[in-house]
Amino acid sequence: MPSSWPHLRRDFAASVVVFLVALPLCIGVAVASGVPAELGLVTGIVGGVVTGLMRGSSLQVSGPAAGLTVLVLEAVRAFGLPALGVVVLLAGLLQVLVGLLRWGRWFRAISVSVVEGMLAGIGLVIVAGQLYAAAGVSAPASGPARIAGLPAALGRVLTDARMLVPLAVAAGTILVIVGWRYAPRPVRAVPGALVAVLLATLATAVFELPVATVRVSGVLDAVRPPGADAFAALTDVALLGTVLAFTLIASAESLFGAAAVDRLHDGPRTDYDRELVAQGVGNTVCGLLGALPMTAVIVRSSANVRAGARTKASRVLHGVWLLVFAALLPTTLGYVPMASLAGILVHAGWKLIPFRAVAALWRGHRGEALVLVTTAVSIVAAGMLEGVLTGLALSVAKAAWDVSHLRVERTDDGPGPVRVSLAGNANFLRLPKMLDALESLPGDRAVEVDLSRLQYLDHACRAALDTWAERHRTAGPGSVLLHGPPEGRVARPSDGEPAPAAP
Repeated sequence: MPSSWPHLRRDFAASVVVFLVALPLCIGVAVASGVPAELGLVTGIVGGVVTGLMRGSSLQVSGPAAGLTVLVLEAVRAFGLPALGVVVLLAGLLQVLVGLLRWGRWFRAISVSVVEGMLAGIGLVIVAGQLYAAAGVSAPASGPARIAGLPAALGRVLTDARMLVPLAVAAGTILVIVGWRYAPRPVRAVPGALVAVLLATLATAVFELPVATVRVSGVLDAVRPPGADAFAALTDVALLGTVLAFTLIASAESLFGAAAVDRLHDGPRTDYDRELVAQGVGNTVCGLLGALPMTAVIVRSSANVRAGARTKASRVLHGVWLLVFAALLPTTLGYVPMASLAGILVHAGWKLIPFRAVAALWRGHRGEALVLVTTAVSIVAAGMLEGVLTGLALSVAKAAWDVSHLRVERTDDGPGPVRVSLAGNANFLRLPKMLDALESLPGDRAVEVDLSRLQYLDHACRAALDTWAERHRTAGPGSVLLHGPPEGRVARPSDGEPAPAAP
C-alpha cells in the first residue's frame, strides 16, 4: 500500500470534522453580515477548493470569518450588495500584488496589540449586535447605539413573552457549545456548534416554536457577479478606503492565524508571501462571484490540526463537502432558527475578546494594553477602518515614545558621591534633557553615573557624556565614574587614573 494512504485516511477524517465546524459558521457569518446565507457557503467552498489547493500554509483553512463581519455589514449598508463583489475583488488583487512583491512578511510588523484590539472591537460589536438578533429585534446601526440600547432591549424582552422564545433558543445554543467541552472524548469528535444547531432545529420543529428561520434559495441564484454599475462606484473615495481596510484586516488576520497554526503542528512552516497570494486569489474569485471575503479562520484551522490532518488535502476536501451540501441539501437550511445562529456568533464574538491578553499586558506592558483597549473602543465608537487606523497611529506613537524616552533619576544621600541613573533610550533627541540633568549636578562632588539600565546609547550621547565627564573632572575636585554600557568608556577620575567600568 502506498505510504500516502495513511495520510489520506487522516486527511479524509479531518476534512469531515472541518466541514461540520465550517457549515454553521459559514451560514452564521453570512447572516450577521447582512447578505444571503448561501454566499457564506460560496466563500467556504472557494476557501477550500481554490485557496486550499495553493501553496502557503498547508494546514490553515480559509473561509468567511467573524472578524470581517462588521466591515462587510458596513460596506453593504454604505454601497449596496452589488458593490461588495467589487470591494472583495480589488482587495484580492491587492493581496496578490503584495504577496508577489514579497511584502507579506511586513504584515507581521503590525503590533500584536493592534490585531488583538481589532479582534476585541469586532467581538464587542458582534456580541452586541447578535444579542438583538437573538431576541428577534432589529439592532441599531452604530456600535455605541447597540451597546447603549441593550438595557432597553432587555426590558422589552422581559415584558414580551414572544421575544423570550428566540432568546431561550439562543441561550440554549450557547450553553450546548460551552458545555460540549465536558462531553466524553469520543462524543466531542462532533463539533459542539453543529450539535447546538441540530438540537435547536429539532426543538423548533418538534415544539413548533415561533422563531424565524434562515431564508434560503439556490446557491447559484445567490451568486451575482458585479456588473458595470457596481464598478462605477470606484469613483467613491470611501469605497477605495474600504478596499484598503479589507486588504489590511484580512491579510493581518490570515498571517497572524498562520503563525498561530504553525505553533500547533510540526509540519512545514508557512511561506507568508505565498499564503498572501493564495488568500488574494481566493478573494479575487469570491469577488467575481459576488460572495463574502475570506480569511484564514483559526477555529477551522485548529480543528483541522487537532483532527489529525497532515496535508492540504483535508482543507480541499472540506470545500468539496460544502459544495456537495450546497448542491444537494440547500433546503435543509430553511429549518435552522436564526436565534441559534445568533447564539453561535455571540459565542464566537465573545471568544474574540482577549481578556487574558489584556490582563497580562496590563501587568507587564501597560502601553501595549492601552493600544489594545483604544483600538477596540475606537472600532466600537467610530467603525472598523477608523478604529484600526487609530490603533496603528497609537502604536507608532508608542514606539516613537519608547525609542526616545529617557528617564534620569538622581539620588543624593549627603556625604559621598551623587548617584545618577539613566534608563530608557539615550539618543540625540534626548540629549538636551540628559545634559541639563548632568550640568545641574554640584561641581565639587563626586558623581557616579549608572548607564546599565539604558537600552540604547547613540554616539552623540556617548560623546556628550565623555565631554561632560572631562569638564566636570577638570572644573573642581569632584570625580566621575560611569557604569556601562558595554560600548562605553569610563571617564577619568580626578587622580587621572581610569576607573574600571562596571560589568
